Amino acid sequence: MACLQALRSNPSILTTCPVTLPANLQKAWLREFYQTVHAQKPHFVALHCQEVGGKNYEESMTHVDSFVKELLSSDAMKEYNRARVYLDENYKSQEHFTALGSCYFVHESLKNIHQFDFKAKKFKKVVGKEIYSDTLESTSMLEKEKFPQDYFPECKWSRKGFIRTRWALADCAFDLVNIHLFHDASNLVAWENSPSVYSGTRQKALGYVLDRITDQRYDKMPYFLFGDFNFRLDSKQVIESLCSTATMQTVRAADTNEVDKVIFRESDNDRKVVLQLEKKLFNYINQDVFRENNGTLLLEFDKELSVFKDRLCELEISFPPSYPYSEDCSQGKQYMNTRCPAWCDRILMSTSARDLVLKPETDEKSITYDNIGPNVCMGDHKPVFLDVRNGAKGWRGFHDKRPCEKL
Repeated sequence: MACLQALRSNPSILTTCPVTLPANLQKAWLREFYQTVHAQKPHFVALHCQEVGGKNYEESMTHVDSFVKELLSSDAMKEYNRARVYLDENYKSQEHFTALGSCYFVHESLKNIHQFDFKAKKFKKVVGKEIYSDTLESTSMLEKEKFPQDYFPECKWSRKGFIRTRWALADCAFDLVNIHLFHDASNLVAWENSPSVYSGTRQKALGYVLDRITDQRYDKMPYFLFGDFNFRLDSKQVIESLCSTATMQTVRAADTNEVDKVIFRESDNDRKVVLQLEKKLFNYINQDVFRENNGTLLLEFDKELSVFKDRLCELEISFPPSYPYSEDCSQGKQYMNTRCPAWCDRILMSTSARDLVLKPETDEKSITYDNIGPNVCMGDHKPVFLDVRNGAKGWRGFHDKRPCEKL
């Protein structure tokens, strides 16, 4: 098929990363990103960012602008002579603001690439470099939606949503969806039930996105979803596993009598604290369990994607949990004691998109799924990338907890 050959013969990188970077981390982040681009030599780079500007976006948007200008003008990206950058920076619009940023870079060797105009319902040739920011509602080259407020009523002003763009590479068309789902607001609430109430909220939001990008308004295309899904390990089950021999102590707040913290102690060994759990504290005695063998022993507790096994595929995960890393520049592998480490940042695809990038079993494998900057401080999230190329030996199949039945 021409479509298959077009995508396979033009190496591409799909990358996702929440950009909440303090100014002092941008240099290291960009260096690691450039090294990955240089090593993989993709013809097409898609960079999906979430939390553009961070939580203090009013003060930090200038850092975002300098970040983007550096990307567009750097020597490392000089061979990418076409670019499209979409930054949702209009934080004054509570109704529409998502803090998402989608950046696309096209190598000079790639001659035939088009982008879809959702208003005109036709593809347009990609020429030059263009930046769209502030309000994206008037831009017909993308679809942007913010989730309804009642999806996550605990948050007074949620920025969660998605942006979709559509591309045609030679005769091969596909959608790229930048997505940011809801987080766990409280470790204590997440621990109450299996699955947690937050898992149900994310399931509802992801189902909404999948329904929207496959509805009847436009022709259906293969799609890649990548961003911060905020998927978490099943808190109740993982804590029961980590603290299986410990005794539990519950501490209640004096004024409300609500549970304020939960402490798990060893039965002997001077009753050493194994885990202390609070609303925004997950202080486990041994972080190595999340790093050894890339934490893959804990993948049995990573269950949120299984609900969508008929609609979404994912490669086997072979990198450590992507969140929450320390923002101390000297602690590139250290997790913060705020949340249970989890694979929040993911790159997923439809079954038809999987068929675009996966060669027959008899051929060489053609894809790599990994993180960027494993030993370097990259902010609280490690960027995750998917490298699709001709002749690489990177495809490792699907993790058995992420079946894709309609192959």
